[in-house]
Amino acid sequence: MADPPDRWTALGFTVTEATIRLGGVSIELGAAGHGITGWQMSGVSAVGAIDGLPTELADDAAPPGSDEHPNGAVGLDHVVVLTPDFDRTAAELVCAGLPLRRVRQLPAGPRQGFRRLGPAILELVESPDADGGPARFWGLVVTVADLDRLAADLGERLGAVKSAVQPGRQIATLRPSAGLTEAVAFMSPEPVQPSATLA
Repeated sequence: MADPPDRWTALGFTVTEATIRLGGVSIELGAAGHGITGWQMSGVSAVGAIDGLPTELADDAAPPGSDEHPNGAVGLDHVVVLTPDFDRTAAELVCAGLPLRRVRQLPAGPRQGFRRLGPAILELVESPDADGGPARFWGLVVTVADLDRLAADLGERLGAVKSAVQPGRQIATLRPSAGLTEAVAFMSPEPVQPSATLA
């Protein structure tokens, strides 16, 4: 990601040597360019680009752990990719060994496709209003332990907390005043499912 570490530190992330360790994912900061500049994954058969998304093969070393973050971040929920041509990008993902596992059509809206990538989820979103071209990274959605507390801490830098598409969860998106060049949203954890014991 292109933004310098101090902007992420100001949002309550622990940054060590320009890297955020978040729930088994490493986010490397200070890259040349704008926004999200690429990703590294293990187990992919295509490197270089996946429909325009700069892609590198990660080594098979043990996945990174997670640091404790003052803002309560506990994991990377999903990476959002926008595409003007859903079928084309989905086909490129298949060629890379990353077929979508679920596709849904929003009422009077775009298609969305999902694929788990280790601890995080890839969300592919159809953006028919975009001007052709390749797919592009939109941003990240980070899970935090207490979204209301984070909203109070960030104040005007964070948009309103609202219901997420995922049942039982809430989400809020950083405003441009937060100083990041990529889109970042924060989401509450998945609700705890009730358990039952049968005697």
